Amino acid sequence: MKSLDYVAITYDEKRTPKTDYPSQMAMYFQERFMLKPGSIFLELACGRGDFLRAFHDIGLNCSAVDISDSSVELNKVFGAKKCDVTCEKLPYEDNTFDIVYSKSLVEHMWDATFLMSEILRVLKHGGLCITLTPDWVSQMPVFYEDYTHCRPYTVDSLKDLMTTSGFNKVETEHFCQHPFIWRSESYQFLATILRLCISTPTGRVLTKFTRVKFFRWAVERMVLATGFKHT
Repeated sequence: MKSLDYVAITYDEKRTPKTDYPSQMAMYFQERFMLKPGSIFLELACGRGDFLRAFHDIGLNCSAVDISDSSVELNKVFGAKKCDVTCEKLPYEDNTFDIVYSKSLVEHMWDATFLMSEILRVLKHGGLCITLTPDWVSQMPVFYEDYTHCRPYTVDSLKDLMTTSGFNKVETEHFCQHPFIWRSESYQFLATILRLCISTPTGRVLTKFTRVKFFRWAVERMVLATGFKHT
C-alpha cells in the first residue's frame, strides 16, 4: 500500500504553524556568511517552503528539490523539482549554484556520501554548503520520535563527513535554534547554564520546561556545518 505524503501530514499548519523563524534565520545567515543578493541558491528537501521563501525575501535567486509531490506543488513558483536525493542525481548542471542549503535532511539517510558528492558537483567553485542537523548529544532522547530519522550526527562526525567528501574549510558547531541565542553572548551563556539545570542526565528537557520554546531550544541543539567547494 502506498504511504501518504510525509510533507502533507507533517507540515500541516494546524500541527506545525507558520512563524517568522525562517525569516530570522535567513537574515542571520545572510549577515553571518555574507550572502550576496542575486546569489543562486538551492534548498534540498524544501518541505513546505518556509525557508525557501525566507531566503528569496532577502534577495537570493532560489531553486529547490524535494521527494514529496506536495512540496513540489507548493513551491512550483521557484521551479521546485522532484528528486530523491538519497539515490538520484540532482537535476541541475555542474557548477550551477553559489549556495546549497539543507536543514534536517542528512539524518534521514543511512549514508549521505552520495548526496555530498552531488552538492559538490552542482556548487560553483568557491560555492558554499550550509547544513543543519539535530545534535545527537543533546537530542538523543527525542531523535527517534521522528520515525524517518536514520542516522544521527555530532559536530565531529558531520565535519568528518564533509571533509572526506571533498569540502574545503569545513567548520562545525553547536547551534541553538532560538534567535536570541544567535546574537547575544549573554544568552549563549544562559543557554549553557540551562542545559546544566533543566535537562536530565540523558539530555531530555525536564517536562515542565518543554512548552517554553526558549528553554527547549537552549537544550536541544542542532549541528551547523559549512564547507566550500575548492576554487
